[in-house]
Amino acid sequence: MSHPATPAPGTRQRQFVFGPERARATILATAAETDGRHDLTDGVLPAGAMVPLHRHTRYEERLWAVSGTMTVWAGPDKAALRSGDYYHVPLDTPHTFHAGPEGARALIISSPAGFAEAIARAGTPVRLATPETEFDLDLFMAVAAELGDVVLGPPGTTPADIPQQ
Repeated sequence: MSHPATPAPGTRQRQFVFGPERARATILATAAETDGRHDLTDGVLPAGAMVPLHRHTRYEERLWAVSGTMTVWAGPDKAALRSGDYYHVPLDTPHTFHAGPEGARALIISSPAGFAEAIARAGTPVRLATPETEFDLDLFMAVAAELGDVVLGPPGTTPADIPQQ
């Protein structure tokens, strides 16, 4: 007998709108719940949205595409992900994501934990967001710097666009 999925207690308080592309993220597991080993976020990018080029100096990311399509640029690599595909972004690798025409949904694991904290601190809780809610870039940049995340360029920039060191 199958049972309908039920959200974990407190899931509604873990839903955020994040970034200028108005991505949605639900934090499924936090650093506190995993002793800092990892966190898990369910992320949704709207159709055509692209996140700024960035790198993480303290954690790596693993993506598992749930639905839709997305293109990932990570270092010299470019990968097209569809439902069921997996991609690993190593520590300190410049990367960005671009959602396909139907949008994209992915589970994001950062290890050690880090990404979920950025979402919780710089995102807007869904219950408070309105169509007029603006992304607080100054807050995001401060949180990113504190967590060791480095923004390398605006949406549309890929690793090929930055000077090689």
